[in-house]
Amino acid sequence: MITRSEDRRVQDSLPQSWVDRAPRAIRPYLRLARYDRPAGFWLLGLPGWAGIALAGIGRGYGAADLLWALLIALGAVAMRGAGCTYNDIVDRDLDAQVARTADRPLAAGTVTLRAAWAFLLAQCLAGLAVLLLLPLPAQIVALGSIPLVAGYPFMKRLTWWPQAWLGLTFNWAALVGFAAASGTLGAPGLILYAGLVFWTLGYDTIYACQDKEDDALVGVKSTARLFGAHAPLWVAAFYAVCAIAAAAAGYAAGLSWIAALAALPFAAHLGWQAARFRPDDGALCLGLFKSNREAGLLLAAGYASVQLFLLA
Repeated sequence: MITRSEDRRVQDSLPQSWVDRAPRAIRPYLRLARYDRPAGFWLLGLPGWAGIALAGIGRGYGAADLLWALLIALGAVAMRGAGCTYNDIVDRDLDAQVARTADRPLAAGTVTLRAAWAFLLAQCLAGLAVLLLLPLPAQIVALGSIPLVAGYPFMKRLTWWPQAWLGLTFNWAALVGFAAASGTLGAPGLILYAGLVFWTLGYDTIYACQDKEDDALVGVKSTARLFGAHAPLWVAAFYAVCAIAAAAAGYAAGLSWIAALAALPFAAHLGWQAARFRPDDGALCLGLFKSNREAGLLLAAGYASVQLFLLA
């Protein structure tokens, strides 16, 4: 694969990561898949872990659940990389006009368009290999995400609510994980998925606040631009809906208030984010966005811990 210029660090990547120590020839491809920005892998995979943990409330967990969790993690790495590659292929001209994204490999010319398509195909094949190892109900559910993934890069051109489309896309693993662990799509899994859409609406609005000025110049739409100075109120509302739904999903799965309270640490983290959020502080926005890894871990761990109380 031939590149046209030197590898460049993307503005909001980690200050130092294993990507910077990788062979120079493959660094642009690792950056194209966002291996230097791991938060997205977590945010794509954690809903799946939460779905698996939710499905286990009341029935317990087994070795198969660990396998599904591992496959969800591997699938998140493969498909997040593929999704970012596809997104950059579509957005390469827009990315070149935005300061934060101008050094992305396609926008900067460190990867050719032809090579990016080949890399995308390789990642999709890796995702397919993971898909084939999941149980049939989860396979069927997973395939339903394809139209959402394909449409996402165009939403910022068509609607002020691309974050809502991202929420529908990024939390699909909650349905896949729940279906893998339970063999079906039940009400708890659907409630969780609906709630997590609002989670993404909140954290991606926070993230988009970094780009408001550049987005306005190039005509890119976002909830951050739509809400303006009122963004903190909207984010707080989104997070409140998400927290209520997460508690309702726990209750529906366990028919117990203990299961509902399992979402409390997750809700507290969202409340902390909403209280700190300042739309004009780019560094703070990035930090709060990245902290959602801990929020997602709290949710999955909270659901998984319910079984301990029910057995006590």
